[in-house]
Amino acid sequence: MNFVLFDDSRRVDLLPLVFTRPVADMRVGITTIREKWEYYLDQKTSTLTEGYLSKKFPLKKADDNILINGSIIPTKKIVERILTLKPGEAITKDEYIIAIRMTADDLKNVSDTASEDAKKAGNQQNTSFTYHKCEQEHQKIAFPWQIFTKNKDILIEDFKRLTKGRSSAHVSETNTIIGKENLFVEKGAKIEGAIINASTGPVYIEKDAEVMEGTLIRGPFALCDHSKTKMGAKISGPVTVGPHCKVGGEVHESVFFGYANKAHDGFVGNSVIGEWCNLGADTNTSNLKNTYEPVRLYSYDKQSFIKTGEQFIGLIMGDHSKCGINTMFNTGTVVGVNANVYGDGFQRNFVPSFAWGGKSGYVQYQFAKAVQVAKAVYKRRGLEFDETEQGILKAVFDVSAKMPR
Repeated sequence: MNFVLFDDSRRVDLLPLVFTRPVADMRVGITTIREKWEYYLDQKTSTLTEGYLSKKFPLKKADDNILINGSIIPTKKIVERILTLKPGEAITKDEYIIAIRMTADDLKNVSDTASEDAKKAGNQQNTSFTYHKCEQEHQKIAFPWQIFTKNKDILIEDFKRLTKGRSSAHVSETNTIIGKENLFVEKGAKIEGAIINASTGPVYIEKDAEVMEGTLIRGPFALCDHSKTKMGAKISGPVTVGPHCKVGGEVHESVFFGYANKAHDGFVGNSVIGEWCNLGADTNTSNLKNTYEPVRLYSYDKQSFIKTGEQFIGLIMGDHSKCGINTMFNTGTVVGVNANVYGDGFQRNFVPSFAWGGKSGYVQYQFAKAVQVAKAVYKRRGLEFDETEQGILKAVFDVSAKMPR
C-alpha cells in the first residue's frame, strides 16, 4: 500500500505557516504530523501539495494508494479504520475528506489540479467514489492558533507513544524535579541546575538538547534535539520547542517549529514561530486584549481579519522572518514569510511576507538579499540553502507580491 498525505482545500487557512511546507510537516505535540502518521502506518509517506513545493516534497504513485488528509492528527482507531478502506471508498467528516483509496489512474486524474480536497480527489460529488462518515473521534488542525490550543493533548499522547517501553536517562542531582515519573530524558541531553515541574504535564528532553542553569520548566513541555533553553528561561507549558532552537526569557503555551531563536529576555505567549526565525532581545508579544474580547486574526483567504473565538493569541510568524530588539507585537499579530520587522511601538497586526520595516511603513525585502541572508543562516547550522530551497522562497515571493499589502 502506498500512503500519501495531501493538503486539503482549506490549506489557505493555515497560511503563512504552510507557505513553505505541506500541512503534514507542521509540528504540534512533540513531532510533526507526518512523523505521527509514519509511526502508526509503519511506513514512509509522500505528499500531494502545491506545485512549487513538490520538488522538495514529491508525490509517489503506485497501483494502490491511500490518500490521507495531512491536517488530521492520527490515532490508533482512525488508522485502523483507514486500513479497512476498499478501492473507491473514502471516509469523510463534515465537509472534508479524511482518507480515500485510489488507483493509479484515479491519482493521475487529480495530481495536476493541486489542492482541492486531495486535489479534487475528495470531491464528494464524484459518484465514482463511495463515501462513509467517520465515526472515530479525531483532531484536525484547521487554523494556526489550533497548533497551540491543541498542543497539550497532542503532546501528552506523543509522550506516551515515544516513551513506551523505554527508560529515561539519569538526571543530575543538581536539578530539582517534581513529578519525576513524568520526566523523560534521552541519552546525550544535558540538564544542570534546573527546576522542572512535571506534575502538571509530561516533560520530554530529546538527545543532544540542553537545559541550562536556572531554567524553570512547568510541563507539558518538549525540547527537541539540539535545542537549548538559555540560563534563567521560564517555560510554562504546554510548550514545544522544535529541533535546533535557542529559547530564553519567558515562553508560555507556544510552539516553535524548529531552527528558530528567541535567545534573550522577553515574552512569547500563545504563539507559533516558524523555522529560521529570529526574535531580537526583549521582543514581547501581547496575547490578551485590554478589553478581554476574543481576538481577531488576519486571514489570507478573506484578506481581512476574522473572528477566532479565542481570548489568547499572540504571534503567528512564518518561516525566515526576523525582528529587531525591543520589538512589540500586538495581540493576534500575523507575520508572513521572510519579513524583517523593527522599530519602536506596537507593530501592525498583519505584516506581509517580504516586508522590511515597522509601524511607520514597509518596503519590499529584495529577493537577492533574502537569499544572501538565508544562505548565511543555513551555513551557521552546517546546511546548504540550495536551489530547491531558493525555488520555494522565490515562489512565495512571487505569490506575496500579488497580495494586498
